Amino acid sequence: MPASTSTRAAFLAIALSVASLALLQNLVIPVIPLISSDYGVTADAASWTNTSWLIAAAVATPLLGRIGDLRGRRNTFLAVLAVVMIGDIVASFAPNLTVLILGRVLQGVGGALFPLAFGLLRDVMPRERLTGAIGATSAIIGIGGAAGSVLAGPLAELLGWRGIFAVPFVTALAGILLVLMLVPRTGARAQGHVNALSATLLSGWLIALLVPLSSGTRWGWTSPLTLGLFAIAALLFTAWIIAELRSSEPLVDLRLVAGRAIWPVNAAALLIGAAAFGFWGYLPQFLETPAASGWGLGLGVQGAGFALLPLLIGMSGVGFATGAIARIIPLRIMMALGALFMAGGIVLAIVEHASILALALSGGVFGLGIGLAYASTASIIVESVPADRTGIATGVNANLRTIGSAIGSAFTTAVVFGSVRAGGAPALDGYTVAWLTLAAGAVVAAVIVLAVRPPRRKDAVAALEIEQPEPELADAA
Repeated sequence: MPASTSTRAAFLAIALSVASLALLQNLVIPVIPLISSDYGVTADAASWTNTSWLIAAAVATPLLGRIGDLRGRRNTFLAVLAVVMIGDIVASFAPNLTVLILGRVLQGVGGALFPLAFGLLRDVMPRERLTGAIGATSAIIGIGGAAGSVLAGPLAELLGWRGIFAVPFVTALAGILLVLMLVPRTGARAQGHVNALSATLLSGWLIALLVPLSSGTRWGWTSPLTLGLFAIAALLFTAWIIAELRSSEPLVDLRLVAGRAIWPVNAAALLIGAAAFGFWGYLPQFLETPAASGWGLGLGVQGAGFALLPLLIGMSGVGFATGAIARIIPLRIMMALGALFMAGGIVLAIVEHASILALALSGGVFGLGIGLAYASTASIIVESVPADRTGIATGVNANLRTIGSAIGSAFTTAVVFGSVRAGGAPALDGYTVAWLTLAAGAVVAAVIVLAVRPPRRKDAVAALEIEQPEPELADAA
């Protein structure tokens, strides 16, 4: 098989595998009421089907990214896909909520596919095509997440809520077969082992942070449980920083992450994640607000889905064109432009909220921004770290975006729905305040990326490590 054909085939195998996990990001959220009714549990209890996925993904992403760096990304990638498939089966046949949450935890382990995929692409793609491949993969991740929200309702009507897991199961199975056949066993491996203390502390503070962020609106932001978990998260985070800095083999090389080439991108990723999920995640509810509220458009689920199509088109179009765009616009400027497009889309939605056409256009502008920001972020990280630390570096970046998304969702929920009585529609002012704040955060992300100049590329790590690994570091597994 010619080299160009083999790399294209490897990309397709990796991309299809990532799509199987991307679908699971938001697939369950629209059917939580059905799960609650089927099991006879409260909506608060049923919401743990989403919270458990989020927490499992946050913990697994950096840990398995590091294991991939140490033990080989291809084998780790395949193992994660197998765990996701088991999670799909468990969720499909879960007799009760507890077992369903277990299945969601197993599915959440698949969050590690994202950094592993970027590492695999660095291993198999020629340098001149790497940015385009990462951009296309980032677009697939975004499209999959959005498609999960849009397709969940129709799939649940057709197959039942249990049947929705059949789609990612089949996709993951196809991904495993294609990766086995088409992705070669190559790539640099790091030396060392997983730091158990650092892994424990990292898992602890992530769980203690994300649980109250996901549930604080229901528990109360000033409740002892919420404040106590935030305090525990702060203590464990501090202990984790100290342990990492003192370790000769840290799980996360904080000095690398804090370098001038990386930290602005990570800080911006946090803000971009907040803006992405605080706007995109709540736009369907905005569109479906009843006309009786005095300001809502009263669209149905299908109408709201059609109105979101420009967002998907914008995101996918830019993502797949990233390679060509990167030849004209530097990656950091591309990331800043993406954040500004996101802010512009949010502001347009607020100003022209009475027009379905304008809201669809605002979604398209926002989608362009997400496509630019997500694709360029991953490319910057991959090109700025040594090859044997790609997994952990992209895992940390993905985790910061996950934390940002949880913050954005919690903030938007608190501002928009915090004072709404049961059965009542939220006020337009709540959306305005929440979304303008998120838009301001996206602008700050752009400023950070543009204001902090990376070190000169003369001796940059990426320039050294993008070359083929030494024979003794090659993945012989």
